[in-house]
Amino acid sequence: MVAAGAVGWLLVGVLAGAPEPRVVSALEKVRPEALPKGEKQARLSLARGECEGVQVVLPPGASRVQAAPLTLSGPGKPLAAHLWREAFLDVKTASNSQGGTGLWPDPLVPVETPSGDKKAPTVLYVELCAPEAQRPGTYRGALKLKADGAAVAAVPFTAEVQPFALPATSSLPNSFGVSLYSIAKGHGVKPESPEAQGLLRDYVTALLTHRVSAHGMSMNPPPVRFDDGGAQVDFRAYDAEVSSFLEGTALPSGARFTTLDVRDSKAARTDAEKAAYYRALAAHAKEKGWRAQLFFYAKDEPKPEDVALVRTQALRVRASGKDVPVLVTAPLDESLRDSADILAPTLNCFFPRPGPQTCRNVVPLQTLRGKLAPQVKVWWYQSCNSHGCTGGAAEDASVEKAYSGWASYMVDHPAPLNRAMGPLAFLTGVDGELYFDTVFAYNTKDPWTDLFEFGGNGDGTFFYPGTPSRPGFTSHQPVLSLRLKHLRDGLEDYEYLRLLESLGEKTFAQEAVRRLVRSGYDVQRDVRQWEQVRQEMTARLRQRWEAVEEAKRSGVRSK
Repeated sequence: MVAAGAVGWLLVGVLAGAPEPRVVSALEKVRPEALPKGEKQARLSLARGECEGVQVVLPPGASRVQAAPLTLSGPGKPLAAHLWREAFLDVKTASNSQGGTGLWPDPLVPVETPSGDKKAPTVLYVELCAPEAQRPGTYRGALKLKADGAAVAAVPFTAEVQPFALPATSSLPNSFGVSLYSIAKGHGVKPESPEAQGLLRDYVTALLTHRVSAHGMSMNPPPVRFDDGGAQVDFRAYDAEVSSFLEGTALPSGARFTTLDVRDSKAARTDAEKAAYYRALAAHAKEKGWRAQLFFYAKDEPKPEDVALVRTQALRVRASGKDVPVLVTAPLDESLRDSADILAPTLNCFFPRPGPQTCRNVVPLQTLRGKLAPQVKVWWYQSCNSHGCTGGAAEDASVEKAYSGWASYMVDHPAPLNRAMGPLAFLTGVDGELYFDTVFAYNTKDPWTDLFEFGGNGDGTFFYPGTPSRPGFTSHQPVLSLRLKHLRDGLEDYEYLRLLESLGEKTFAQEAVRRLVRSGYDVQRDVRQWEQVRQEMTARLRQRWEAVEEAKRSGVRSK
């Protein structure tokens, strides 16, 4: 969290006369047309178990920037910062009227990567992460930079590590797609190669680092044969691929997947064999002690002609028992309602609004729950309905309004829209979030020059392929996006709100979240308001946490 007041705009020509870097909230997307005024020093606050970012902006003119390692010292182990330079995506077609053409920040590349455009500012994304065991208190350091070999003013950094802690694993179940085959294509390597297998692990680890669980991955089901009606499954390769993400050993934090998709197998040909196979997968997960929510992903976004298939899929899975819920991505539909154990409509299907509707059956969450069996869970997901599926502003003003304002993961949309899904999940009480892909554009184009898919810039893609052929890279690696950071920050907002509720501050949490999001299409855009709400939540959490800890020490129950 950056102190409020690090907002405001200044013309490029004015900032260009100032030699020192400026600190800007991570919630501002810094574009070449106009630069934020910023502050001279960075002040961050983060919980134990949390990561927080801030932007450091240098005026246009530098082609190469160097940064000395940034370490903050305080009462505990030093905090080492991670630094990237924000590269720009040249947007040719706006996602809708909220977006725009031109250069937008998104890829996070190595700091010393040449910018290639002296007219653009140099923007560094600086991130601090406090492990759960970090000792609370104030940590200080200074970021030392050189622009084209010349030293610029150092940027003082102060970070307050709070006494309260966030869980390493997301409290909100989620599942975002990622594909070995897309990764291999984006990097120009063979999917069966050890290099592609290592890249898949790197991508999935990057998602988990940002509190996101993955589905798809290699997509390879474990080999199975059938004897006397039973399924004999060889889990060795499957476990090697997924077990560390489910057992908390992939990251030092111990973070785990919250969900696990059940991969179908062509070797299971009959309904009885399929049921036996699903039963064996569920039993294996239970035996391994995996806590993730299993699910079978039925036919995606089924059309009327797909209803029979979805019903058949549900019957097959349910014949295996009750341990594998069936996920159906559709609005409430009488023909599919009984087939879904997890119903996942798009975000637009939960919030009625005047004018043209962008979902064929809009039902608020609490009303929807009343129409479903008590055990059915409700997830949601973003689609092109969050920005319009054709690109650019619609000619009909009422149609454009219907597709505007929604929480969105698009590159050319304001950062608060990228961050809003976590707070919206707390506001509504939805059970989980689904997203179809994080590397989709790897299949169709060069993501570095074009992410326009399904009418939006970035729909289905949160990464860029870092390859040795690109300046700044010496090996293949996933390149993170600014939007992935915003997604992570929204999930951390969810944890703050949930922690407040658990400490007896439910009313406060509800009032706080409504200052950020009031519906899926009514999201606060004012960065100062987001910063202020986070400051107030932090202060209340600190007060309640310290009261609880004091009560533990004294043996008195806190109020």
